Amino acid sequence: MKIRNVAIIAHVDHGKTTLVDELLKQSGTFRDNEQHDDRVMDSNDIEKERGITILAKTTGVHYKDYIINIVDTPGHADFGGEVERIMHMVDGVILLVDAREGTMPQTRFVLKKALEANLKPIVVINKVDRENIRLNEVIDEVLELFIELGANDDQIDFPVIYASALAGTTSLSEDLSTQEHTMDPIFEAIINNIPEPKGNSEEPLQFQPALLDYNDYVGRIGVGTIARGTIEAGHMVSCVRLDGSIKQFRVQKLFGFTGIKREEIESAEAGEIVGISGLPDISVGETVCEVGKEEALPVLTIEEPTLQMTFGVNTSPFAGKEGDLLTARKIEERLMKELEKDVSLRVKQADQESWLVSGRGELHLSILIENMRREGFELQVSKPEVIVKEINGVKQEPYEEVLIEAPSDTVGAVIESLANRNGTMVSMKPFETNTKLEYIVPSRGLIGFVNEFLILTRGYGIINHTFKEYGPLTNANVGERKLGVLVSMENGKATAYALGALEDRGVMFIEPGTEVYEGMIVGESNKDLDLAVNAVKSKNLTNTRSASKDHTVVLKRPRQLTLEKALDYINNDELVEVTPKGFRLRKKILNTELRKKEDAKKLGK
Repeated sequence: MKIRNVAIIAHVDHGKTTLVDELLKQSGTFRDNEQHDDRVMDSNDIEKERGITILAKTTGVHYKDYIINIVDTPGHADFGGEVERIMHMVDGVILLVDAREGTMPQTRFVLKKALEANLKPIVVINKVDRENIRLNEVIDEVLELFIELGANDDQIDFPVIYASALAGTTSLSEDLSTQEHTMDPIFEAIINNIPEPKGNSEEPLQFQPALLDYNDYVGRIGVGTIARGTIEAGHMVSCVRLDGSIKQFRVQKLFGFTGIKREEIESAEAGEIVGISGLPDISVGETVCEVGKEEALPVLTIEEPTLQMTFGVNTSPFAGKEGDLLTARKIEERLMKELEKDVSLRVKQADQESWLVSGRGELHLSILIENMRREGFELQVSKPEVIVKEINGVKQEPYEEVLIEAPSDTVGAVIESLANRNGTMVSMKPFETNTKLEYIVPSRGLIGFVNEFLILTRGYGIINHTFKEYGPLTNANVGERKLGVLVSMENGKATAYALGALEDRGVMFIEPGTEVYEGMIVGESNKDLDLAVNAVKSKNLTNTRSASKDHTVVLKRPRQLTLEKALDYINNDELVEVTPKGFRLRKKILNTELRKKEDAKKLGK
């Protein structure tokens, strides 16, 4: 059996999942009468809605007499750790680059990981059917990036394929009139350029999980490539644990990947990508071996979290009205279940009703919150905070590389905002009517920045950021919101009359008819202090007819916040209450008088 193992890597939204779709369709993996959606590899509802890949997925494609295993990797920086581990599962990569946008921060990150793992690359310039493409410049950018990242001669000699994954066309020439409805050039490039797996099936077994999956029936599943030897379902094997100890277990189930299905198989040999179950706490980086022939592979590094937030039981007056799962026990069970498949997550009990949850970034944690909300959970979450480490006796915080493209007339405001957030400019380049900026910014300074950035650039700006390194902790108070909020001092339904009277005090987050409670945030103040307001006040009715005829109150549209924006927006004395029907912003101290006393104490310090 001839095998090729390849990962598709790219910046977020450059078309990886759409390309895998076309490879599956055109390889004949789907039967003619088989129903399948677009972007079949995005199995999670949130992945489909947002058009992003959250979890790495493996698929097997039959082409001629080859089995080509393709791993669709996440493009977002928060899931970069998966990309790093996937490099140990494959022998080559397809680097996908947008024909207009060119190389972006994540392109650099994922390519660096592939080159470090000494993998052979194939470059696919995607979306060639779009307007304003820059084929020659983009090829030059890719070549410059390879040289900059220290690629060897073999890696720099990469084949280039021009494609439109959406239209299902490819060509080997930059002359777009030669595009044909076929994926054969990509399949042929994989066969001719990507080496076959190195392992020998005759040698003793070595298998190392690089990813984890979870199934309610069989528990935790370790997914990886068999480095050497053969593995069979039902056989006893040894696992060399991360601490060096050895644990024997029986392979309960063995899974192979064909198309988008995970299928049970009886045996597999060196070079195949499989999932195995049988050891309830199998972990990434451990080595499964033949009994009596234990020899560990080098341990895979698991990326450390950089951001943490507190998940707690909902304590608002509306607790239990919208969700079914709201007890401490249920929340803890759900967080423990998430740990079974997410090796980048850390959960630590803070007190009886709250947990400190650490992850790779805001998107990583907000997707967990969104999944829990959709499953019927109610909870309250705090503002994300960066994790400060002590390295060589010095306190250090995470820094990120930020790439921005914004209309040139808005760049001044963006530069000013980033300067206030301790950002350091690396480069500034004009580009058509836009300007490209490259910055190094403390992660703390980026909390809440994306929302502000979209307002500063009138929604036309593009921002991407990826973790760079830990650096010196700055004393500046960055990442805190400058403006205060409008906080309800009453319980009841918001009225148009009350909201109309408050409009000159700030921007509203709610509309008439919204149920509010004391301590709930109903809007943003236009001053830097919080303001307690009455949002439920109704007009006094009298028998006296008004001299001037009453006009219907016409209100401005309230500001719409997404969950990520809400987490970005809140300050340290505030929480986001999350329920299956949505979310609310609130103060930690709901009582108006108690909160005023607490604020007075802080000012007195």
